[in-house]
Amino acid sequence: MTTLDTAAVPVDAAVSAGEQAAIEALLRCFVLDHAVPVPERGPLRLWLPDGGTVTAEVRYRSVTGLHGFGAVSTVDGEIGSATALAALLTGGDTDLVARVADSAGRIGRYLRERAAEPSPTADDASLASGTPRENGTSTERGASTVSGAPVDGFLAAEQDLLLGHLLHPAAKSRDGIGPDEDARYAPELRGRFPLHWFAVDPELVRTGSVDHPALSVPLPELLGAPAGQHRPVLPAHPWQAADLLRRKGFRELVEGGRIEPLGPAGPDWYPTSSLRTVYRPGHPVMLKLSLGLRITNSRRENTPTELVRGLEVQRLLAAGIAAPVAAAYPRFRIVADPAYASVQHPDGTPTQLDVSVREAPPGLSAARVLAGLVAPQPGVRDATVVRLVRRLAAGGRPEAVAAEWVRRYVDRVLAPMVLLYATTGIGLEAHQQNTLVLLDADGWPDTGWYRDNQGYYLATSALPAVLATTGAAESTLAVTEDSIVDDRLTYYLLFNQALAPVSALGAAGVADERDLLGALRDGLRAIVARGHDTSSGLVHRWLTADRLPRKANLATRLAGIDEVLAPVDRQSVYLTVPNPLREAR
Repeated sequence: MTTLDTAAVPVDAAVSAGEQAAIEALLRCFVLDHAVPVPERGPLRLWLPDGGTVTAEVRYRSVTGLHGFGAVSTVDGEIGSATALAALLTGGDTDLVARVADSAGRIGRYLRERAAEPSPTADDASLASGTPRENGTSTERGASTVSGAPVDGFLAAEQDLLLGHLLHPAAKSRDGIGPDEDARYAPELRGRFPLHWFAVDPELVRTGSVDHPALSVPLPELLGAPAGQHRPVLPAHPWQAADLLRRKGFRELVEGGRIEPLGPAGPDWYPTSSLRTVYRPGHPVMLKLSLGLRITNSRRENTPTELVRGLEVQRLLAAGIAAPVAAAYPRFRIVADPAYASVQHPDGTPTQLDVSVREAPPGLSAARVLAGLVAPQPGVRDATVVRLVRRLAAGGRPEAVAAEWVRRYVDRVLAPMVLLYATTGIGLEAHQQNTLVLLDADGWPDTGWYRDNQGYYLATSALPAVLATTGAAESTLAVTEDSIVDDRLTYYLLFNQALAPVSALGAAGVADERDLLGALRDGLRAIVARGHDTSSGLVHRWLTADRLPRKANLATRLAGIDEVLAPVDRQSVYLTVPNPLREAR
């Protein structure tokens, strides 16, 4: 894909690109789930549940699964919509077809809006460096100005996921948000909004916190709570606030005077790529709010366990559990979730009015969510990582620069996460949206940060040592069999995360995926050589196994699994697939 002159892109082209993106995502999922061999070029025939066939033109075969497809047809003619294709591929699963239609429509809108008004990002001219632009100066590394307007590189990357997960059948499905609400709440549309507030009977409020510099002022003041209230006040996402008032139990608490809606107040906050975590440039904290929408596979409401889990993680870190990681990778960071507040019903069940407070560390504007770095924007511009590598090559050999970028990524971002698991038994669910990449002044990967208060696995064999670290009687981490944690990390760390830049650079034609897989293999071998592999030989397994476990998003969606609420060992549908590293050269 070549970079387009966005001023010349017709609006209809962006809409068509959105439909095509949704079609390609469906086809990628289908061939993964059904182990369909994809040819280098030419027609690909898929057998349907009803015995018919679909033929898709293969434009690009990806070793990592990020295939590119062209025209799709049946014996009756060309298939022009993702909705029609979803109906054929799934045998008419009505729920999934509706979600695909919703997702494709949103993608089309996001691409249309971005093509019509492609705002500059902090990576366009200085490409993530702190280098002053000709028409502006950077105020912090990664934060620049364009035409006098500040550009926050962290926020810009959060807003760049126009297509969503490229191996999910309905990545932008958002059950319950209409077009007008989408304009306010969608990061892709650069939404912003004030928080809605509730005053609550103190007997219903539960709070927790650990010492942290981000909590240097009282929580209500930190959150910008309305003044003059004599009861605790909690914020809510405006969509959640309206939805709570429609829930019978919550409404009864309002009618009984135990909860008082105060309405919107305070400054605007910006949604990040998750929709429910909100951010204000320059503010010391972000807020992770409950949002009862079904986004992709799950409703995104905080559970009591994950609210407390953020505190446990900070206590473990304060007790030195990750000291070997800090010694080897001093700039690697687990972003803290040091406080929470929630409201319970009188019977102790959650109302889903709650907030988890997340630090916004110094230097955050230099951080880029990995999903934003690798996100293509058809009809608008190439993925940021593609533009970075081409700029770094500066007329030289972009394929060599791409390979070095991947090697540094493994060494600076992936390796600390592997070492954490090897030394503590704690596995991070570090998929693309949970992984932040800090770039140096030239655009090379410098270090990685992890953000989440949900995605922490703990191998059963490590539980006694983890409990002994803080003297706790139990752990809120997702304790499960060592082999299951190994499988989950194979998907999240290898397939979802480490292969992301390989796939993006390969699909854009910057370098051959096989050569980039060779760079990835070299980085993994270096981890083993340093003695940082796990006792189970997880990285050795990645390097040598013929087949590896991989999550199947289409099968998970068809099974109706809520990945937030399901037991860890049944969270998703997993398949064993050929190991792409066997294709490295």
